[in-house]
Amino acid sequence: QVQLVESGGGLVQPGGSLRLSCAASGTIFGIYNMGWYRQVPGKEREWVASFTKNGHTIYADSVKGRFTVSKDNAKNTVHLEMNSVKIEDAAVYYCNTLPASRPWGQGTQVTVSS
Repeated sequence: QVQLVESGGGLVQPGGSLRLSCAASGTIFGIYNMGWYRQVPGKEREWVASFTKNGHTIYADSVKGRFTVSKDNAKNTVHLEMNSVKIEDAAVYYCNTLPASRPWGQGTQVTVSS
């Protein structure tokens, strides 16, 4: 069973940047489309961005132009570069296939505060 481990979260000021990482324990990135998701307490988990197995990137309107998703094949890792971070970007961020088909990891918390 492939495990996904997110990391890189933390405290960031509005307008700042943060880089999240998602490491997989097995081969998954070249087989499945991968997605980044986020969830705030009391709300549904929402899709944020995708890196398809064909190398295409897709973004939710709320993050388009600010977030960049990329893949590091050598490290079997997918990244989410967050720039111009807004208060509303605060959430727990997860990665999974798209659509989500693997057990959810613990996610990584992003806190946005000045």
